[in-house]
Amino acid sequence: MPTLRVAVVGAGPAGSSAAEILVKAGIETYLFERKLDNAKPCGGAIPLCMVSEFDLPPEIIDRRVRKMKMISPSNVEVNINIEKENEYIGMCRREVLDGFMRDRAHKLGANLINGTVHKLEIPRNDREPYTIHYAEHADGSLKGIQKTLKVDLVIGADGANSRVAKAIDAGDYNYAIAFQERIRLPGQLMNYYEDLAEMYVGNDVSPDFYGWVFPKYDHVAVGTGTMRVNQAKIKHLQAGIRARAAKKLTGGEIIKVEAHPIPEHPRPRRVVGRVALVGDAAGTVTKSSGEGIYFAAKSARMCAETIVETSNGGTFIPNEADLKLYLKRWDQKYGMTYKVLDILQRVFYRSDATREAFVEMCADKDVQKLTFDSYLYKTVVPANPLIQMKITAKTIGSLLRGSALAP
Repeated sequence: MPTLRVAVVGAGPAGSSAAEILVKAGIETYLFERKLDNAKPCGGAIPLCMVSEFDLPPEIIDRRVRKMKMISPSNVEVNINIEKENEYIGMCRREVLDGFMRDRAHKLGANLINGTVHKLEIPRNDREPYTIHYAEHADGSLKGIQKTLKVDLVIGADGANSRVAKAIDAGDYNYAIAFQERIRLPGQLMNYYEDLAEMYVGNDVSPDFYGWVFPKYDHVAVGTGTMRVNQAKIKHLQAGIRARAAKKLTGGEIIKVEAHPIPEHPRPRRVVGRVALVGDAAGTVTKSSGEGIYFAAKSARMCAETIVETSNGGTFIPNEADLKLYLKRWDQKYGMTYKVLDILQRVFYRSDATREAFVEMCADKDVQKLTFDSYLYKTVVPANPLIQMKITAKTIGSLLRGSALAP
């Protein structure tokens, strides 16, 4: 029996994670990446569990953030500290993180192709292969050399503007725009952000999400995000976050400006035939927090593990029903997380008054512990009933005060 052939389109954390699982199982894997030096615009925060789950070495983590400062529309500051010495939020540059994960998959045996996928040709029946039409850039040219590749399965890990998703008519989704500036600070100012990240909320920085100042190796990432309907306001909102953090950014030099789309909900169809979408292509970014790196890598790993399982280690071609097992498992594991974060965004980001209530609630130690435990380890940590009642009461109280202040 011929070895199963799988194409993974996109070599970010999602695509590389999928490719790694597949090649370890002996499956013939082709990993496509359009730009090998790609530096995706991204806050670059990863939870502690990702470091261990995906065996990430310490040298790719620029900063270990153990302090978070939440800043309300009226500039009320709430300091949130991670108490345990060995816990932290990892801050990474995407070009470093992505490069490491892609190179590791390649070294393990994935066939890395520096190429742009232009078209996915859908077979007439479930016995014929998929044909990928792509331009290989090995010669260094932008146009590249036109080639084709036939495979049994395709994993679309090619981001929010996924061509694989378009090819299978996966349906559209609403999306947000993230805008970010990398700002290099003088030494003494950079020291302030040694292990500290800041999140700003308010209509002046984002009507939908938050603005951030996240520390990296030799600079801070300063950015904001907003829904597509407010796209024309994005530079005005970026000016808002720079103004709010102005004293801490004095003398800084902008070394890079970047923007990218962020999916706001899953696509209507994430598996069609023998094609599965993962990461941003599938729409795995969370509401409220806008977190995408961990969930992209995790969704891709779960998809690849399902392929290995249902193909009996690559000796059988899985069908659509087999691939949909990945979606069932994903939704069972993380469906409630997405629903809760969606509710939080709708409730707390609807006005500056409710944002004030949100920051107020974040001052509570029990809320902080529950939030950090959930973020760092991606588990819903059950608090005891008294603490649950206290958090619920505090949330309602904060919201009532926010509603009273709201216009």
